[in-house]
Amino acid sequence: MNLAAMDPTTYDAQLTAKRIKLEQVFAQFETPSVEVFASEPAHYRMRAEFRVWHEGDDLYYYMFDKVLNDKVRCDQYLPASALINQMMAALIAELKPNHSLRHKLFQVDFLSTLSGEILVSLLYHRQLDDQWRSEAAALKTRLSSQFKVNIIGRARKQKIDLDKDFVVESLQVNDKVFHYKQIENSFTQPNAKVAIKMLEWAIDVTQHSQGDLLELYCGNGNFSIALAQNFNRVLATELAKPSVDAAQYNIEVNNIDNLQIIRMSAEEFSDAMAKKRSFRRLEGIDLDSYVCNTIFVDPPRAGIDPATLELVQGYERILYISCNPDTLKDNLQQLNQTHKVTRFALFDQFPYTDHMETGVLLERR
Repeated sequence: MNLAAMDPTTYDAQLTAKRIKLEQVFAQFETPSVEVFASEPAHYRMRAEFRVWHEGDDLYYYMFDKVLNDKVRCDQYLPASALINQMMAALIAELKPNHSLRHKLFQVDFLSTLSGEILVSLLYHRQLDDQWRSEAAALKTRLSSQFKVNIIGRARKQKIDLDKDFVVESLQVNDKVFHYKQIENSFTQPNAKVAIKMLEWAIDVTQHSQGDLLELYCGNGNFSIALAQNFNRVLATELAKPSVDAAQYNIEVNNIDNLQIIRMSAEEFSDAMAKKRSFRRLEGIDLDSYVCNTIFVDPPRAGIDPATLELVQGYERILYISCNPDTLKDNLQQLNQTHKVTRFALFDQFPYTDHMETGVLLERR
């Protein structure tokens, strides 16, 4: 983390530099003009993690600055949401005089929402006892006068939920509001306002679609729930059980009736589609009944494995969201043989960093 680079007055120039770099990296694929979706220049991150430094009676958050090669005190943090910044100050004031809550505390994680909920995780180098639970419950009561807050205590092989280990985010996407259960320590899009722009872009590029949609790596159903309106049916896969559980909750709370989630990895699903293996998890699901002309992939940083990449090439339209331009470029070397990039977008999820979130729509040549 380079804290000195976080200057809102330079944001526009940094975003322009990202666009130029992205155009250069993908020039060989003759992409259309990049659609650029900017972030707020400050208070854009819904998640933040801080180490905790103990110095006599003092106690403060810090981050490690790679440029300075040293820790930097963080009483406030520009990228974090306004809600996180408010909670940072309120929480540290509560922790400083409380021996039970501060003893061997080494990290604090925050997960906030645009809808006003915030989850605080306190991480310790000691086992948590009844006194900690009692003090934490009293802390939650005091903080609840100002915040819609839940508190979690974590130690080695120990997790204490005072209420629940998730928040529910509400996102206004075009003319609809979608609700998403976001579980502690599970992946969620960190920049909520840019996440809204990503959903609106995905809805736009899949308008007037024919048939059904197959989605791999669906997480908590973030995209599949929003995209269900554009397809007859949606079949989605995800391996992580907490994400699948959240997706089922999200399907119900958003009243989506044409979406089926399967707990499988992309590699396993590729084998199932190729009839290489049979899976008990697919009992009662007729894969052959789906008429999927479009496939949506949002893979991890490693990109798409060779078998799944071959599966992806079998679809007329490919919607690919990437968090790593290098692996996207590698995957496009193969996909470009059969498909052409017809929409191309840069979503600035991570201002002041080199990270680029990219959206690509490919259609069969």
